[in-house]
Amino acid sequence: MNPPGAAEQPKQPIPGVRHLIAVGSGKGGVGKTTVSVNLTIALSRMGNKVGLLDADVYGPNVPLMMGISAAPFAVENRIQPLEKEGIRLMSMGFLNPGDKPLVWRGPMLHSVMQQFLRSTDWGELDYLLIDLPPGTGDVALSLMQTAPLTGAIVVTTPSDVSLEDARKAVNMFRQVRVDVLGMVENMSFLIAPKSGERIDVFGTGGGRKTADSMGVPFLGELPLDPTVRIGGDSGKPVAFEDRPEFLELAGRVVERVTAVSAKKTPTMTVED
Repeated sequence: MNPPGAAEQPKQPIPGVRHLIAVGSGKGGVGKTTVSVNLTIALSRMGNKVGLLDADVYGPNVPLMMGISAAPFAVENRIQPLEKEGIRLMSMGFLNPGDKPLVWRGPMLHSVMQQFLRSTDWGELDYLLIDLPPGTGDVALSLMQTAPLTGAIVVTTPSDVSLEDARKAVNMFRQVRVDVLGMVENMSFLIAPKSGERIDVFGTGGGRKTADSMGVPFLGELPLDPTVRIGGDSGKPVAFEDRPEFLELAGRVVERVTAVSAKKTPTMTVED
């Protein structure tokens, strides 16, 4: 964050990108990347041109979840994103595949993330989603301070431990003056296969209560569904099947983006 009294650094737009949305969480293990991937696909299925930047440099899972293992290349110093069904993708996992750990320090990570964001030939996009690393580390903060974000989405589960960290994530976005589009409660409940009974594995209602208490829109509940896990592990995310829970989430995100963008756009008046 900028020192008190310091001027805020200008955030240069990404050419061709209308809306830049960060997806974050206060902690790992809440299914943030699963939500990011399926939300991106759902936005695409609604007819939008979309891209996904996997900024989770230490655990880049987007290549596995999207079923892509190729390496990107450059044309006239512009990185060409990989694509799946029209969705443009960039991830450290394309450059550092397999189980080899990434041992870069903060400045190097900041540099490569800026290249991914600004030197990638994203083309014309309605939405570019950024899957942030969990927590409030250097990579997340540098991206939020330099990227012209339309807003951010916070992913949590109903458990108290997850909600405590989700509150920190909301406050982090607010401190860097990023609009919080809303909170998503992932793994909200499990439907028992035989009985159809709803089982609240991690508690119930915590996401909505936390969102309400913080004055943040609640974007909805996503179930704990084995098919979602299988889809991610096999490179065939369930949102490609037009799953209603993700289409509904995407619709709410579009509504929030429209509302936030309207507040940022000055109203023109015509004098007689």
